[in-house]
Amino acid sequence: MRLLRFGEAAAPRLGAMRDGRVVALDALKASYPTMYSIAAGGPQALRAVGEAVSAASETLELDGLRLLAPIERPGKYLAIGMNYQKHVEESRRIGVEAPKQQLWFNKQTTCLAGPYDNIDPGVTEKLDYEVELGVVIGEPAKGVSEADAPKHVFGYFVANDVSARDWQFHSPTFTLGKSFDTHGPIGPWIVTADEVVDPHRLKLQCLVNGQVRQESETSQMIFNIWKQISYLSTAFTLETGDLIATGTPEGVGVGMQPPCFLQPGDVVRCEVEDLGFIENKVVRPA
Repeated sequence: MRLLRFGEAAAPRLGAMRDGRVVALDALKASYPTMYSIAAGGPQALRAVGEAVSAASETLELDGLRLLAPIERPGKYLAIGMNYQKHVEESRRIGVEAPKQQLWFNKQTTCLAGPYDNIDPGVTEKLDYEVELGVVIGEPAKGVSEADAPKHVFGYFVANDVSARDWQFHSPTFTLGKSFDTHGPIGPWIVTADEVVDPHRLKLQCLVNGQVRQESETSQMIFNIWKQISYLSTAFTLETGDLIATGTPEGVGVGMQPPCFLQPGDVVRCEVEDLGFIENKVVRPA
């Protein structure tokens, strides 16, 4: 299923896609008022949603609806750095050494934005893009093996790990430069794990003003999703609703020669095969 949130941020509604249209899940609000509650509800919740979608007599046009980030603000939004070999190589060329182990940083959850919301550059003068496959945790994970890691995935989404490169190295954790407000657009929906046959065989692409900047496949990850979940859950519990950004391929603006950063008016489109796309315009508020 493709599960989404739409409407006004102050009064969001849950929905699911059916034949290119949206089924509102208002009838399930008493039992499942939030996307988090569906993720926490496991197979029983997904069965209830599936039945509601099949039984719905009315649907909504997707066009014209405002889509929100497909899950409410999670406890954690974790992102792995330099997880594609060619991105490691382009990073090395600009003086960033390859990590010796998985390199993780936080994106503060206040950065989250909807799939078509504007990106506010804020004070950065080096605004950059990073297309990534995103993961939503379902059943909490603590100390899980790579073999058991898939059981803990609720679903997948498209992410743009928007980066303020001039702020990224203000601290060794990258967090400051990765967490500006609006610098975490995700969506357009969560595709439940049962619909993704192999998350390590998905094409990724990022376009800026229609020009392809990044193009790769998730098979090129250095540490696959199961290794990521196992590694993180060795240190701490991954809780229901937590988000993981699984790394970006080569082609980021800072790696171009000369560097090519985003400017007001630019439109960034991030796509992941079988999941859809998000598209965000860089707009500096008046």
